Amino acid sequence: MKENLLGIDVGGTKCAIIYGIKENDELHIIDKKKFDTTTVDETIDRILCETEKMMNLHQLTPTNTKAIGICCGGPLNSETGIVMSPPNLPGWDNIPIVAMVEKKTGIKTSLHNDANACALAEWKFGAGKGTKNMVFLTFGTGLGAGLILNGKLYTGTNDNAGELGHIRLSDFGPIGYGKKGSFEGFASGRGIAQLSKMYVMEKLQTGQKVEWCTLQELDQLTARKVAEEAAKGDKLAQSIYETSAIYLGKGLSMVIDILNPEVIVIGGIYTRNKNMMEPIMQKIIDQEALSCANRVCKVKPAALGEQIGDYAALSVAANLTD
Repeated sequence: MKENLLGIDVGGTKCAIIYGIKENDELHIIDKKKFDTTTVDETIDRILCETEKMMNLHQLTPTNTKAIGICCGGPLNSETGIVMSPPNLPGWDNIPIVAMVEKKTGIKTSLHNDANACALAEWKFGAGKGTKNMVFLTFGTGLGAGLILNGKLYTGTNDNAGELGHIRLSDFGPIGYGKKGSFEGFASGRGIAQLSKMYVMEKLQTGQKVEWCTLQELDQLTARKVAEEAAKGDKLAQSIYETSAIYLGKGLSMVIDILNPEVIVIGGIYTRNKNMMEPIMQKIIDQEALSCANRVCKVKPAALGEQIGDYAALSVAANLTD
């Protein structure tokens, strides 16, 4: 059976309207319209206008379209459909986006934060397909997470379930989620950049030379740059990613022991650097996690790649119809 779905991906710099068709357990992206995120009122007007245009272009109506899904940075309230002042969307203070879209289109609409939406996408159409218990980690600029438990998205009492990045793994270390030594501090783009500055500064202060980073370039150092140098065989860069992989293993061991998932899906930096990080991460998991839980859990790279945002928004819609 085919179902028409619409997705709205609201980002800090770009937004997108996506039209997809769900056929059994497959999702096909048919069309997409991107535009800049500007002021609050302008952006909301553009979202409503472009959604209407997409519907007109493809002859979509409330009768032949099952649902609309919206994914957006949190905090938000998925039950009431209200966006509540996300850091990446200044001025989006208590915006009833679901009610606005439903009024404009006449189509049932649902809202989830980015990490939960991506978890739905990887669970329904990606690396977690066919599982009942799955954890998704973004491992991008920050470390977001979404939980699929007993065949359902679990959001917690007030949409704060899955904030794994806030777990403190060490008394000292890079800062993520406003907490030094946090899971996000060790396993995110921002965190790896902080780690890199510490490691490089230590070399420079002892009079050693780092070929790929001078003192003047230190503040511009990124996780991507370090990964490139590690791939070339640089020992310092490799040791930085080794540290991140060690703490990734420690964090995942806690997740495995507490939630007993079938699959942990990791996106972003892990997906791009799996060969470098997996052996170290898995060694730590084997040491730390309960063997009975570890034995039934696989850690996989995300499968949806650069299109995960499109799949995420549509998956929020698909989740509403299931």
